[in-house]
Amino acid sequence: MCYNYESKFSTGQIIFIRGIIYYIQKMPKKITLENLAGMIKKGFDGVDRKFDENTKQHQQIFDRLDNLEQGQEEIKLKLDEVAYRFEVRELDRRLKKVEIKLGIK
Repeated sequence: MCYNYESKFSTGQIIFIRGIIYYIQKMPKKITLENLAGMIKKGFDGVDRKFDENTKQHQQIFDRLDNLEQGQEEIKLKLDEVAYRFEVRELDRRLKKVEIKLGIK
């Protein structure tokens, strides 16, 4: 009885002879320069694809950061026009003193 066996790590045959299991591993095929060049090209193509995906993701992040910076600038401009609470309290206190001295209140 003979079964073909393939895994990620090896390829071979499993043979049962008289209750004993034998595993015969196939000899690896010889690699030519063309085959090696093809394998290297496949690897680099995968790297290029991943690099392009990362570039797109980075651009999206940069766009979002630009939007956040613009929003911060708008908030700063609005806050520059608003009197701060401590300034209003100080001005109110000074106005009451002036009113008392002038006899308005």
